[in-house]
Amino acid sequence: MTSIPDAAALSARLVRYADLRPCTTAFIDARTPGSNRKENFTIIGPGVAENPDQHVHISEPHGFNIGGARQPPHCVNSQHSHETAEVFAVFSGTWAFTMGVDKKDSSIIMGPGDVISIPTNCFRGFENVGSDTGFLFAVLGGDDPGRVTWAPDVIERARGHGLVLLENGALVDTAAGGVVPADAQPVKPLPVAALSAFDRIDAAALARCVVRAGQTVPQVPGAGLLEEALIGPDAPLSGSHGFILRRLTLAPGTATAAHARREVEVLFVLSGAALFRWDGGELALGPGDTFSVPKGLVHSLHQQGGDACILLAVRGGDDPVAAIQA
Repeated sequence: MTSIPDAAALSARLVRYADLRPCTTAFIDARTPGSNRKENFTIIGPGVAENPDQHVHISEPHGFNIGGARQPPHCVNSQHSHETAEVFAVFSGTWAFTMGVDKKDSSIIMGPGDVISIPTNCFRGFENVGSDTGFLFAVLGGDDPGRVTWAPDVIERARGHGLVLLENGALVDTAAGGVVPADAQPVKPLPVAALSAFDRIDAAALARCVVRAGQTVPQVPGAGLLEEALIGPDAPLSGSHGFILRRLTLAPGTATAAHARREVEVLFVLSGAALFRWDGGELALGPGDTFSVPKGLVHSLHQQGGDACILLAVRGGDDPVAAIQA
């Protein structure tokens, strides 16, 4: 077990949805018409933001990164590829995920509670196609998730809008007075021959990357709650991610048994409310809140309010480990 932290120490590990600090120029496309109203968040870890001014809420390495994207209706996150696993859970809004360097390979519509795990080495983008502002909770594999590779047209369309991405990965905001160093080279669009090395994801393969909010998935032994496997060797979304993902449901009036975990765990509240209790106090968790639980800390979760509380639990490693019962 671990030493018992005080309330201030645990509060520092809680990032409330209302306190999220966005960056509106995190990526090269952030001023391109159609993509210029998006907000990007780095909640845990450095993430993949190209702007060094992106605020990081919790810098402690977890073995994975947690981030978020908030976009108004019809705002697009441009086609790009990642070096490590990229997983999204829809917190709010209706979203279209589109695959392929030219957006022509496949697409799928997702709503609140849906989860998608997008393979590496393929181009993807997403758009809020609903009528209200939407938010995506994101998990990226590894302490260092690498850099984003942009589709050639994204780089071409970004020209003249003030953001210049350099070959070393740095983003220079010339509209804010930034200057491209004399010895630096702006990133160039990938040649056609290089694009053939990226995988293509058709509609059937893309459907297998998604778990719907109401989909029946394997249940696993929990600590007094419904725990379902979304990502992991025992889950519909398998393969190595560097983390596993569980969906936790606390029915009205229920609580978990006191327990601890051997691995790092991050909780994200999809809906409802819960109290996180430990010997040093309690913290209220509400919709959109992200909380990093210290390894080895004995705690319990208590449902609050009239509706069930549904959380996502991101846990480090590819192999599920049973909780330590107190």
